[in-house]
Amino acid sequence: MSAWSERKVLVVGASRGLGRGVTEAFLAAGATVTALSRDTTPLVGLTDGPGTLRLVDADATDPASLDVLRRESPDVLALVAGAAPELRPLTEQTWDTFSTPWNTDVRIAFLWLREVLRLPLTPGSRVIVTSSGAALRGSVLSGGYAGGKATVRFLADYAAQEAVRAGLDITFRTVLPQLTPETGLGRAAVEAYAGRAGVTAETFVAPMRPVLTPATAGAAFLRLGGEAEPASDVHLLSGTGLTPLP
Repeated sequence: MSAWSERKVLVVGASRGLGRGVTEAFLAAGATVTALSRDTTPLVGLTDGPGTLRLVDADATDPASLDVLRRESPDVLALVAGAAPELRPLTEQTWDTFSTPWNTDVRIAFLWLREVLRLPLTPGSRVIVTSSGAALRGSVLSGGYAGGKATVRFLADYAAQEAVRAGLDITFRTVLPQLTPETGLGRAAVEAYAGRAGVTAETFVAPMRPVLTPATAGAAFLRLGGEAEPASDVHLLSGTGLTPLP
């Protein structure tokens, strides 16, 4: 019997990109996975896997979606959901387009991490939060995306500090994925940045190889969800896997 067969996992932002890879990895390990997304239709075909899949259609920015966290009380919570930023230079951004990552990505992290602490989740629970490599380097064509993702990382750290202060045995880990053409969001960004640099998408991506894939992300989240003491609270995630950050 798998070590995951009696564990519950909640993946927020499960239906596409890295979130789908994370969902597939925990299912393949034998976990009971609750997959939350605005549209879970793409996941219907996964219900025949070795794990148990439960689908929840909900908007993670809506406080009402937190009911699933209260109901499921997962052993592992993976926050992967986020908005695709408007890919345009600063001069072509509006405040509405610029602030989309703050109203989506940051709002999700704020709502869900706060609820983890308020419930709280059961002792021994793991929370894995998705930030972005852009939080380290900026992202000139993505409006408020890099700043929003940096704030997501801060929120995970704040939550970890509050958990310690309250004597809660809850572990928080942050993952910063590298830009990749293997997701819809990443592919659009690669094409936009390649165009800005005046090179082909293939040339732009070459220094990033091996590129990050949903399967690589799934393996990384599975590792962080299962390791008793990961090397760091924060990891860069690339095609070669996890790299601990200070």
